Amino acid sequence: MRSRVAGVRRRDRHGRGLRGPLTPPQAPVSRTRAERFADLVEDEVRRLGARWGRELARVEFTVEEVPPVEPSFEGPVPLGQTLPGDGARPVRITVYRRPVEARAAGETELARLVRDLLIEEVADLLGISPESVDPSYDSPDD
Repeated sequence: MRSRVAGVRRRDRHGRGLRGPLTPPQAPVSRTRAERFADLVEDEVRRLGARWGRELARVEFTVEEVPPVEPSFEGPVPLGQTLPGDGARPVRITVYRRPVEARAAGETELARLVRDLLIEEVADLLGISPESVDPSYDSPDD
């Protein structure tokens, strides 16, 4: 029986050459879903920061896989959360990747859901309407 050693490149069984990645690491296709999701969030934060940079200067944006809920939790799973800061710790807005991805039907809807979620969290933090944060915001009730 053969054993495989991690990290060792070897010829494939048909003798066609060394096995390795099919795409270069910087190509978008070689990025994981988690990395692509983090990029979506980062792009939206950058876009919001262009308009609300001063107000969001002490806000930290993070992405986590799932929210910390108890096993007996019954109710809708949160897509994001804003945690208040204190003197040493900034306000933190967290987006939960798995619940957001589960609700989106495709890449376009995923981007829209991330955008709307961050607009709503920023609006709640600033005490203004989501339409004031971003005039292109479409209320889910419409």
